[in-house]
Amino acid sequence: MELSAVDLSPVPAEGTASDAYANTVESAQQAERLGYARYWVAEHHGNGDALAGTTPEVLLGHLAAETDSIRLGSGAVLLNHYRPFKVAEQFGALDALAPGRIDAGLGRANGSPAVDSALGTDRRVENPDADHREKLEAVASHLHDDYPDGHPYADLAIPRSDATPPKPWALGSSPSSAKLAGELGLPYCFAAFIRPEFAERAVETYRAHFEASALAGGVDALEAMVALNAVCAPSDEEAARLRAVAEATFARIARGETARITSVEAAIEELGGVPDPTPATLDEGEWPRAISGSPETLAGLLDQLADRLGVEEVMIQHAVADHDDALRSHRLLADGVGLTPR
Repeated sequence: MELSAVDLSPVPAEGTASDAYANTVESAQQAERLGYARYWVAEHHGNGDALAGTTPEVLLGHLAAETDSIRLGSGAVLLNHYRPFKVAEQFGALDALAPGRIDAGLGRANGSPAVDSALGTDRRVENPDADHREKLEAVASHLHDDYPDGHPYADLAIPRSDATPPKPWALGSSPSSAKLAGELGLPYCFAAFIRPEFAERAVETYRAHFEASALAGGVDALEAMVALNAVCAPSDEEAARLRAVAEATFARIARGETARITSVEAAIEELGGVPDPTPATLDEGEWPRAISGSPETLAGLLDQLADRLGVEEVMIQHAVADHDDALRSHRLLADGVGLTPR
């Protein structure tokens, strides 16, 4: 199994975005040493005092200078806010900074009405799926200089290296995003930490609709990955305590409240107790929104969930209050899965 990570760049208690970004750099460098396949950063808007991951195209440029070999990408750039050509230019520039190791993770999501208004995003798109398909195709075509002669965009050039261009990934948390990814022949990553109940259906939809891509940058054989919220600690019980932060954060988001990551103690108080450890074996069809465990337990859980979907790569997202606990979690999980250090 391959492991990757996605980082929301949470702002530490009593800290700033500067501290959050410094932690992201350290985490990416550690992931590179441990043998993680890729390191992605997120795009969330309007909550920058809690989550500093607002502009992946900026943060990735810094990570490119601070790492050497790990693939870097976005999880995800939200295409409904932007024009495809500008997105392609940004990722072309990133490719020039880190040749041959950039992933263009592309998704869509509306924020609050105030956020969408501030970004100039039209919330009343007549056909969102068709709009998203068109934008996915356009980014891939710009990235790979794939517009035919005579097309209005054929002579538009973006910055690039002489290595393999950025790899477009379609990201989503629903069967509709999976269908689009399959029909376009793009790699697909399903965000199980958002809607775990759709995980199996989404990947089945991707597989059922997959066609070898006519797009430059697409793939000839389906390529799927699942992103899970998971935290690792020396024991199942300690890991469950750390998972309290994710459980409290999810509950807060469901109530429409702030997504700030709190301390373990505050999360436990908010939940009314410590969550039960994740069982070593999940029931058929059971998909927790967050899982936890010792290296052995968590490695087994990842195998179970990956096997259900028929995927060979898992991306780890976690909500961990203490940066040292987060680094330890990635290290223990790498040991449990048996990654080969670089």
